[in-house]
Amino acid sequence: MFISNAYAETAAASQSSFMDFLPLIALVAVFYFLILRPQSKRAKEHKEMMAALQRGDEVVTVGGEIGSINKVFEEYLSITLAENIEVTIQKSAVQTLLPKGTIKAIK
Repeated sequence: MFISNAYAETAAASQSSFMDFLPLIALVAVFYFLILRPQSKRAKEHKEMMAALQRGDEVVTVGGEIGSINKVFEEYLSITLAENIEVTIQKSAVQTLLPKGTIKAIK
């Protein structure tokens, strides 16, 4: 006969090694250092800023209003935006704490 018999080879058992998982581990590390860590750091700084708010501080709210704090409650702030205009907002609505004298410099 001209055609020889073909025999299948046994499949080599694939052994998982550390090198197989290295790209996945690198991807998780990059995700952690570029996304999760900076986000948690910003959240921690914002939480500390909200806890340190006191009467007389000048703040910018999430809506863009600039005012000075009159009263501090447990979860709320009373802010003066202009003469005779006072609003009550949640502490979490404060975006930025401004340096003292910023409102006078703007006017």
